[in-house]
Amino acid sequence: MEDVYEAGGPPGEDYVSVRSRSRPPVSILLSTLLFCAETAAACWMAAGYGRSEDGVWMALTIVFMLIPSIMVQLTLTFIHRDLGRDRPLVLLMHLLQLGPIIRCVEALMVYCQMGREEEPYVSISRKKHHRSWGVFEEEEREVGHTLRRMATHRNAFKRTAVIQAFLGSTPQLTLQLYVTVLERYVPPARAVLMAMSLASTTYGALVLNILAIQIKYDDYKVQLSVPAFVCVILWRALEIATRVTVLVLFCAALKAWVAIVVVLNLVALFLLPWVNFWRSGYSIPENVEKNFSRIGTMIVLGTVTLLYSSINMFCWSAVQLNLAERDLIDQSQNWGRLCLHYAFRLLENAALILLWYFYKEDGFEYFCSPLLVVQLLVGYAAAIFFMLFFYQYFHPCRSLFSHNVSDLFSCACCKRTKPLQRHMVGRESIV
Repeated sequence: MEDVYEAGGPPGEDYVSVRSRSRPPVSILLSTLLFCAETAAACWMAAGYGRSEDGVWMALTIVFMLIPSIMVQLTLTFIHRDLGRDRPLVLLMHLLQLGPIIRCVEALMVYCQMGREEEPYVSISRKKHHRSWGVFEEEEREVGHTLRRMATHRNAFKRTAVIQAFLGSTPQLTLQLYVTVLERYVPPARAVLMAMSLASTTYGALVLNILAIQIKYDDYKVQLSVPAFVCVILWRALEIATRVTVLVLFCAALKAWVAIVVVLNLVALFLLPWVNFWRSGYSIPENVEKNFSRIGTMIVLGTVTLLYSSINMFCWSAVQLNLAERDLIDQSQNWGRLCLHYAFRLLENAALILLWYFYKEDGFEYFCSPLLVVQLLVGYAAAIFFMLFFYQYFHPCRSLFSHNVSDLFSCACCKRTKPLQRHMVGRESIV
């Protein structure tokens, strides 16, 4: 595919025209691998429950495996619009819950065919590429049919990774950890399933962070460095692991109260976007999908809001829901909401783990309970530290911030020192 202009662009234009190329579909391979690995581990664990005649745990394990799998198949079918096309093999694979595999094969075939034949471009994309601190260079890329198909596959797998993580992996991880606490024993199948669930949930949270940055800085070419990936993974893994552990321990000690805590969290998080929407005075967006009726639009909005509340139940969603927008996403960065979320979650985790400590059962005498309480609180505080560290040093667009984390702390320190300075000046004037 030839460039429209030579490097440097035409006279009067300050952009660079480059060849269209695509990175290897690593994210698609990773999403498919996590989906298959977690499904296989869940089947192995369900078979183990069946042999030990634990019918309830087997049924719940299968439910938390099938529900996200069905949602993933529906999402892939909806994004690729296969219901109105003659593709019986693809639809059969989706009915057999093997849709991600056939989609991954399709994406690999599209990637291997890229660049073999020249094709006319269908659009031109312009992005600002970060060269150095505060210096951005605008690039122009031709987007052909093959590159657009690859982008569709990437976007589809990003959404399925989030659905798999927070509608399946997180409930599965909570269930298996709860069974472990009750039985005081971890068989190999359950250990593998918990590890796969935690990896899937962490990856889904990582995808949310990347989506939030891409939505906020749509005009810029966003690319995370290796230290940024490591920092975000540590942040998300610690946040999710400590949150799930606190909920499980609280459930083991006060079973009658855990339902109230979970329902209150879900209902409050579910109603928050709708309250903000009603206060804004806007009407329901009717063009979320042109083929949807008003009832279909309400069902989609309700499903998205349920997913949003499920995410915020366990970790910061990064992507904020705005029902007044056509894309349903708030593109502004709300630092106040971020601080409020983590402050509330830290206090809630501290309250729940302290309640567990005072009302725990006698089976925990073999554990050092005070040490476990301290470890969980320190683990969540470490997650907050890695989050602040990421925004301060590794965010790909941190040079565009009007204020960063250090400015926030310095501002807070100034507010505390100014009254003291005024008090000292007053005393000096009296003397």
